[in-house]
Amino acid sequence: MREFGKFGPLIGAVDEGTSNVKFLVFAANTSEVLTYHQISLKRFSPQEGWIEQDALEILNAVLECIEVTIDNLRKLDINPGDVVGIGITNQRETTIVWNSVTGQPLYSAIVWLDVRTSSIVDELIKVKGAQCVNAVTQTSGLPLSTYFSSVKLKWLLTNVSAVKDAVKAGECMAGTVDSWLIWNLTGGSHGGSHITDVTNASRTQLMSLRSLKWDKGLLRFFDIPLEILPKIKSSAEIYGYISTGSLLGVPIAGCLGDQQAALVGQGCMRFGQVKCTFGTGCFLLYNTGDSIIHSQQGLLTTVAYKLGPDAPPVYALEGSVAIAGDTLQWLRDGLELISDVQDTEALASEVNDDDEGSICFVPAFNGLYSPYWRKDARGIMCGISAKTRREHIVRAALESVCHQTRSVATAMAADCAPLGRLLADGGMAQNSLLMQMQADILGIPVIRPLMMESTALGAAIVAGRALRVWPTSTPSPPADTFIPATTSEGRVYEYFRPTHFGVFSRTSNYRPQVPCLIRH
Repeated sequence: MREFGKFGPLIGAVDEGTSNVKFLVFAANTSEVLTYHQISLKRFSPQEGWIEQDALEILNAVLECIEVTIDNLRKLDINPGDVVGIGITNQRETTIVWNSVTGQPLYSAIVWLDVRTSSIVDELIKVKGAQCVNAVTQTSGLPLSTYFSSVKLKWLLTNVSAVKDAVKAGECMAGTVDSWLIWNLTGGSHGGSHITDVTNASRTQLMSLRSLKWDKGLLRFFDIPLEILPKIKSSAEIYGYISTGSLLGVPIAGCLGDQQAALVGQGCMRFGQVKCTFGTGCFLLYNTGDSIIHSQQGLLTTVAYKLGPDAPPVYALEGSVAIAGDTLQWLRDGLELISDVQDTEALASEVNDDDEGSICFVPAFNGLYSPYWRKDARGIMCGISAKTRREHIVRAALESVCHQTRSVATAMAADCAPLGRLLADGGMAQNSLLMQMQADILGIPVIRPLMMESTALGAAIVAGRALRVWPTSTPSPPADTFIPATTSEGRVYEYFRPTHFGVFSRTSNYRPQVPCLIRH
């Protein structure tokens, strides 16, 4: 039997998000983070509504994070040889195409927030008709939208000559970020594995939720050639072995889209459990077990996870809010109202209950996602007066996230059952004022783990399960619980729906109290 150091077997996790890349090392026996390294990622916008990233920058950031983290292990006197496998979690829907011979990207990565495909969506609806569009939703679980990989890939195949040439030459590969990373990490053009997992595949709008395979009807609808797509695997199995660097020969054994990874990391493994990740966007996932529930309220049906090739798939309902943390970055970089997003909690707390500077804010910079699906919606502030200060704008930005989250929670309650509590994670969840606002607006407890790396933890868990080194059950981690401090009448008063947008925020007339937080 193999001997390990004092922390036992270790599992690494690549957490590739929209804003940054991390590589973390977990102790499988305790779920403890031993060390990590993080690098920020750039986004650029060649035209209005276009949002791109450099695929090579993403890859190089992952490689650098791995090397620095492994060096950190050595400095901590921990043997890197104790790392027995890694898992990968990634921003979903972001689409990359590359040449299978040269390994070079054929175009920039088109980010999930990108709306350049708006005209393609309109044209498909017009040409194909409502019956075909509804069939797409029934098969894939997803509405026709600029959000998903299908129309991004269709745009690339139609508009980029390098992609057209590579397809004709039989040298084009396409996939979401997980496929790009796994292919490169396992050898690239020298035998790399071109794969994806069921959770990421379920976000392309090209996979059947029932068969868990690329669907011929969907491929015909979007005119996508099957041969450029990766092979679909489960979320927990060995996909290949790292071909270079300090982790040479270590298996990649787990893969999940970032929101599904957070679901697993938060321990939402039973029907009815719900988590919300407050990151660049805001995403609620409701575990529906083995049931494929087609929403009547504008939610998405998606694969939550599949823990092995022979394991049954578990599904989820998802509500996606496009803009959450990006709102605060816009206040910092666009309006220059704040110097650090961490200042928002203190600034928003300065607004008095009876202050006359209250405003309404809809941060629909790239349209509205669940449950409205209004790609034509745009951001709006209203109610601005001479007494409006930056504190009011900051508070309204925070509340806009909470009110959009409530819209999704209300839709989930109508489709399934009311939420009993909400498990929260993500960068914005560090803001205690936001968490208390969310508890008050939802009227249910909001629980925030003290160890905030739920997404990376989920990737580590599925890899550790595949390698049989992760415990099948672990105790609930320490957490903060935010208890609602408002009445049901007060929540109704606070929640409004404007005619055109369906959701907005106004600075509220309550101030969260510190005793509402319980640490356990």
